[in-house]
Amino acid sequence: MVDPMKLWVIIFGLGIGTFIIRFSFLGLIGGRELPEWAMRHLNYVGVAVMPGLIAPMLVWPEATGGALDAPRLLAALAAFSVGIWRRSALWAVIAGFGVLYAMIFLGL
Repeated sequence: MVDPMKLWVIIFGLGIGTFIIRFSFLGLIGGRELPEWAMRHLNYVGVAVMPGLIAPMLVWPEATGGALDAPRLLAALAAFSVGIWRRSALWAVIAGFGVLYAMIFLGL
């Protein structure tokens, strides 16, 4: 068992650290115009983060006990295809959900 005082010191310290990290970007730079090179790099943050969030759920889904299955692969393929075709994240998500739930409903 962890000492409650030690636990609260750790929680408080992590909270202060998180605040400092966020304030350093939002509070100090928030009102200024960022340089063009920084804005160009920030455009790729979403593209870099999304595969890291999606890949584990696709390859090792908890719903199947970590086994790869056809409905999730087909839903990912549909979402990717519609996203490329329509150039819209909303339509990609709708297509992925539609294919996933249709495949699950059909029992495939």
